[in-house]
Amino acid sequence: MPINPIYTTATASISDLKKDPMGIISAGTSHTGTMAILNRNKPVFYCVSPELFAYLQDAIEDFELGITALARKADGKLIAVNPDEL
Repeated sequence: MPINPIYTTATASISDLKKDPMGIISAGTSHTGTMAILNRNKPVFYCVSPELFAYLQDAIEDFELGITALARKADGKLIAVNPDEL
């Protein structure tokens, strides 16, 4: 039987979520910003706070821009820029 890791300390069952969706999500995401929803003690999805979601989106964008910058640097077409002229 495979073990399903849970990547957050806050959890709720899918049954509890159906009974009180906003209460469960608000309470679960208030401390860490994340909550695992379980079905038969296995995580089926994660809820994240809007603030954490925005942070993750920014982090992904920064990572993608870093990859683009490294690719452009590797192609050897660098342009000298004076920051004082920007």
